Amino acid sequence: MPATPAPSPSPARTTGSPPAEGPVLPRCGGVALVASLLGFTVITVDVSAVNIALPAIRDSLSGGMAGLQWVVDAYTLMFAALMLSAGALADRIGARRAYAWGVALFTLASLGCALAPGIGVLVGARVAQGAAAAIVMPASLALIRQAYDDSRARARAIALWTVGGSVAMAAGPVLGGLLTDSAGWRAVFLLNLPVGAVILGLLVRVQRSPRRPAALDGGGQLTAVLALAGLAFAVIEGGHLGWTSGPVLAAAALAIASGYAFYVVEARHRQPMVPLGMLRDRRVAVPLAVGFALNAAFYGGIFLLGLYYQQLRGMSAIAAGLMFVPMSAVVTATNLVSPRLAERIGRRPVIVAGQLVFTGAMLAMLPLAPHTPVWLVLVLLLPLSVGGALAVPAVTALLMDAVPQERAGTASGLLNSLRQTGGALSVALFGSLLAGPGGDFSLPGMRVGLLAVAALLFATAVLSRLLLPRGGSRVQGLGGAEA
Repeated sequence: MPATPAPSPSPARTTGSPPAEGPVLPRCGGVALVASLLGFTVITVDVSAVNIALPAIRDSLSGGMAGLQWVVDAYTLMFAALMLSAGALADRIGARRAYAWGVALFTLASLGCALAPGIGVLVGARVAQGAAAAIVMPASLALIRQAYDDSRARARAIALWTVGGSVAMAAGPVLGGLLTDSAGWRAVFLLNLPVGAVILGLLVRVQRSPRRPAALDGGGQLTAVLALAGLAFAVIEGGHLGWTSGPVLAAAALAIASGYAFYVVEARHRQPMVPLGMLRDRRVAVPLAVGFALNAAFYGGIFLLGLYYQQLRGMSAIAAGLMFVPMSAVVTATNLVSPRLAERIGRRPVIVAGQLVFTGAMLAMLPLAPHTPVWLVLVLLLPLSVGGALAVPAVTALLMDAVPQERAGTASGLLNSLRQTGGALSVALFGSLLAGPGGDFSLPGMRVGLLAVAALLFATAVLSRLLLPRGGSRVQGLGGAEA
């Protein structure tokens, strides 16, 4: 869903000599930008393209609805959890090296996905993909900041980076449908191999990145992964094994225990990856809650619609992908308008309006049925296109203004992590509700899920109206898209 990229944890330049490993290459801003843009694009396309390929994956590997949920959430959960410390890793080993490692791992994991003989292997490869994407995201921005000294040139480069993400999100469903129909679902993952090779080739011409000391919070990172994994397992498998089954209760207990351990570790760590004191500021806490709710609605809606088009309406994969094109175009346009609107009327009205529009979008989808006219489906999806794209840039800008400059990377990582978590848990919830008798698409389950997400959005809209400051209409940052 559209997002405003916050400053990377890595500084634009650091003092001190670079590591002695080979000759120092001249600055190649254009090459660094292309390499960064390609990486951001491929991890963005992977999210939306795989959603369209899910029915074909189920038919090929017989994974059932739970298997499809794990194909999506294995990627998203690792992306969400490791995003918290990936920026520190990029600082510690250098952005170029971290980016190369991330791209190489993502490429190898994509090959593993394409060759997966069963759903278990596919889910495992998706875990590796998500971990790699978490490294690629902050390192790609750090490369751009390193390559451009001039602030205006750097701003234009970041704008191109973000617009590229928007285009990738729009193209993903179409590309996923085209590849799935013409060459099979494995081609969706094989496409990443030549792109990865091109990126690694470009990085040879990119200047080495300086390193700086950066603390890695291993205890906090481990407990965060365990908490999110336990929570996702409980929600996904609860709908299939039963909410009182032993494995589900054990997963819920693991999530609670790991969440408490995370709190204890962060409270005692000298340099925690999530400073708990920062969360006491309502200008931080409310945007984080809003980001969670917005992504829950957006990614839950995309997951639902991809299955609705193909399983309930019998559309081909390419036809289902084309159904997302108008929505993606409106998302991109609204994302560019949102910062200007916030400058005129203030951020709080834009944030509240975006959430209320999104609430309406969830409610507007309630009448969807197997024979709803296609034109009416597209009209009903317009609020889904506008709501999140309207609110996210203003939410991100408000959060960036609420924290000190040295905490900008931390706040950005936390926001992106919670947004991805919201998307993952929403997919888990919708998947549990959508699986009807015999694995058929359940319209009643769809409607329960839509009502639940609508209630969450309305609650965060009320919180925004009551707790966010009235002033502060100046928006910092650029609109864009994120995986």
